Amino acid sequence: MIIKKTVEIGGKTLTFEMGRVARQAAGSCTIRLGDTVVLATACASNTPREGIDFLPLTVDYREWTYAAGKIPGGFFKREGRPNQKETLTCRLIDRPIRPLFPEGWGCETQTIGMVLSSDQENDSDVLAVCGIGAALYCSNIPFNTPLAAVRIGRVNDQFIVNPTFSQLKESVLDLTVAGTPEAIVMVEAGANEVSEEIILEAMTLAHENIRTICAVIQEMHDEIKPQKRKVSTKSIPDDVMDEVREKVHGPLGDAMRISDKIEAYAQVDKVKAGLMDSLPEDDSERRFMAAKAFTKLQSEILADAVMNDNKRLDGRALDQVRPIACEVGYLPRTHGSALFTRGETQALVTATLGTAS
Repeated sequence: MIIKKTVEIGGKTLTFEMGRVARQAAGSCTIRLGDTVVLATACASNTPREGIDFLPLTVDYREWTYAAGKIPGGFFKREGRPNQKETLTCRLIDRPIRPLFPEGWGCETQTIGMVLSSDQENDSDVLAVCGIGAALYCSNIPFNTPLAAVRIGRVNDQFIVNPTFSQLKESVLDLTVAGTPEAIVMVEAGANEVSEEIILEAMTLAHENIRTICAVIQEMHDEIKPQKRKVSTKSIPDDVMDEVREKVHGPLGDAMRISDKIEAYAQVDKVKAGLMDSLPEDDSERRFMAAKAFTKLQSEILADAVMNDNKRLDGRALDQVRPIACEVGYLPRTHGSALFTRGETQALVTATLGTAS
């Protein structure tokens, strides 16, 4: 069954198509804006990985040079490894989809966005987010909400939805927003000193368009009617949670409230090691659940400090930033250098000037 849907976004037609290519994937979607076409696919293994407490998700995104009618440069005339844009787009896709998977989903999952055609005017990164969101939602993978993304630009005091590359060169704002019909889940932006009001207006406009795209994805989902796979979640037994809370709640809270970050990490590791030493070595299942309970208890202690004490664990108020220091001319022989320090995080930046030739 081939399903094709179109929607007007920012005065341009966005087209979704499912069922024509990549039919053996759990979910696949071809999405087109102008003459830019992206194929998005999603697959998952049949059995979960044992003994993991994270989501085994792989996100890949590639822009093939043939999509723009070009041959790769260099001696071998072959596609190379992912460039910086492709790597950053992988992260752009990963951030909104990862938290939307259900807890306990342990099957290896892979999503791929491939640029099949590029008109070199419409960027393919937000198309990949929309396509992968549609492919996941319309597959048997337990991804239970539509997801879409748009880019907002601002030229001559007017917002532009999904601006072209040429429009972005003149834009004072480059805002990428991903979300579901209910909420925004990811924001990435670069701007030329625009006000907070403009950012909020842009985010509101972005979410309106996201809801419009999600409605089309929902229509495709309702036509396909995918049978979602079951998620076998192993909840932490009450007796394990109670045991962990009884043994380490006090010392763990004290360790997490140490202001020195390195010392705090060391003390938390020491508390966890003591907990694991108190458990039978031959009971791997109980030790695994105790480790999960330890992580859950860390979240509880953090939430309790914020909600009840209105303080962060290191004693700072909720609106208090770490001490900031800036120093220029840090290195003697570089053309330019600066050392930026915020709390215990530092960045050393250098600048080198080229010659006229």
